[in-house]
Amino acid sequence: MDSPVSLSGGPAAGALRHPGAALALLSLSQLLIALDATIVFVALDSMGRHLGMGAQQLQWVISAYSVAFGGCLLLGGRCADLLGRRRMYVTGMALFGLASLAGGFAGHSWQLVMARAGQGVAAALLFPATLSLINTLYAAGPQRNRALAVWSMASAGGLAAGALLGGLLTQLLGWNWVLWILVPVAWPCALGALRFLPATGGRGGPGQGFDLAGCISVTMGSSLLVAALVQGPEWGFGNWRVLLALAVAAVLLALFVRIEARAASPLMPLALLREPGLRTAMLLTMVFMSSYGVQYYFLALYFQQIYGWSPLQAGLAFLLPTAVCTVGIRWAERWLARSSPRTVLMGGWAAGALGLAWTAWALPLGSGYVWLVPGFVVASVGQGASWTAMWVLAGQGIDAGRQGVASGIAATAQQVGAALGLAVLVMLATAPLLALQGGQALPAGALDEATARGLQHAEWGAALLALLGLAIAARMRVPRQSEAGPGAHSCTV
Repeated sequence: MDSPVSLSGGPAAGALRHPGAALALLSLSQLLIALDATIVFVALDSMGRHLGMGAQQLQWVISAYSVAFGGCLLLGGRCADLLGRRRMYVTGMALFGLASLAGGFAGHSWQLVMARAGQGVAAALLFPATLSLINTLYAAGPQRNRALAVWSMASAGGLAAGALLGGLLTQLLGWNWVLWILVPVAWPCALGALRFLPATGGRGGPGQGFDLAGCISVTMGSSLLVAALVQGPEWGFGNWRVLLALAVAAVLLALFVRIEARAASPLMPLALLREPGLRTAMLLTMVFMSSYGVQYYFLALYFQQIYGWSPLQAGLAFLLPTAVCTVGIRWAERWLARSSPRTVLMGGWAAGALGLAWTAWALPLGSGYVWLVPGFVVASVGQGASWTAMWVLAGQGIDAGRQGVASGIAATAQQVGAALGLAVLVMLATAPLLALQGGQALPAGALDEATARGLQHAEWGAALLALLGLAIAARMRVPRQSEAGPGAHSCTV
């Protein structure tokens, strides 16, 4: 049975009896998703040695999670709206724990890859359910902004803890524990949700059901698109397998749009794409992951390959930017109470572009780390502000019954942006190395110099993408009070 929801978008009085415990559970789900995205990085070498995995198989330890996550988000969002958000939260957490447990016991490479795909499916169920619960349980305005800020800080904490925890567990206990450590988080959260989260959502009934054809076409199309973008830098975008995957993905996604236009109960109501806030949030989530989201991949390589730092030292280097990111999140929460998301987004993206550009410039000087600190501080403040404001924007103007699928749409754009941004920046990073090919003898140090220059180019590329985010935010129009209503902050492009 649905909990009552007020016209303001938050719960009716008394519907949320344990707001603190509920927010803790919702934040822990985001911490778990972020933690799982980074905790396996440091353990990859150990996984490869113990399971006999080559470089291509190891890449799929990462890619299987990304493909399953990105491909199933719309399905997860629709499940949250139709079957109930708390039910999907519990299901996602239970599956996350089960997949993590199985992955730790993997004795063959395919078992580990399948377990990682299971974690991706679990994350795709969790993310829309969690975000739509925040957007329906907490009233629009300061209450929801505060909830999103806490949720965002949990995400930043998970990203930071992942690299450190992964290094410590792999070194002290073995690679299996980077997966097993997630089980005592996931399963207690699933049990806690039954007590502290109200049974919101669940709007099945006459005229409401699963659009099976749309579900199959968008899941397969999204998965193939993300897989092609992930594999493109390694295989080459002219490779027949990548081109075939992109072509089939385009056909399936076009078929999905046609199905949705005719379906009585569509998986993704196309009318949602006419919501200006959601449409802009989709662009911003794509650019966010293409710039902020992938820069740490190149910085970690630079720290280890050029500076000669250990994986643990590289993980420690990210503690400062993560801590400062939480400052940006709190800043955004307070700024949103006094201004529009457009203003916050413009400030965040401007700071991000400036900070990323400083970091790119300072990389050749930064082996002592001090030169990198100003760029890390400015970029991380901008990153925190941009993250919070874009998710506030994604939920505006969406009725409670469609918050799940709206969250899934924005998160799908986020995953596509991560894969696309990584593909583009990898091409920038490898261009100097490709220029050295030709069979002639190379001068001493030429390979290291080309590697350093390529990784620096990738960081410059991230800064340019942040400028694109600033341009998108600048084109947003804040409606007059007569158009939007008192206290409204919706924006259009």
